[in-house]
Amino acid sequence: MFDQLTEIIVNYVEVKKEDIKPESRFIEDLGFTSFDFMSMLGEVEDVLDVEVNEEEVVNIRTVQEAVDYLSELTA
Repeated sequence: MFDQLTEIIVNYVEVKKEDIKPESRFIEDLGFTSFDFMSMLGEVEDVLDVEVNEEEVVNIRTVQEAVDYLSELTA
């Protein structure tokens, strides 16, 4: 899941895949805007065939938190 997510992340911000760590914060470390983040989630929904709950994803700050959340949805 981490590798899939990092493949998607690099489409939205100018960060090298190898620089993305589980503890990387989307806004502070990777440079996401809230629009970038929501756009990325739309792609994640399409790629993983899941539906995210917008009220839940607003609490996601790090890549690992996103991985954990998406793993729950795909289980």
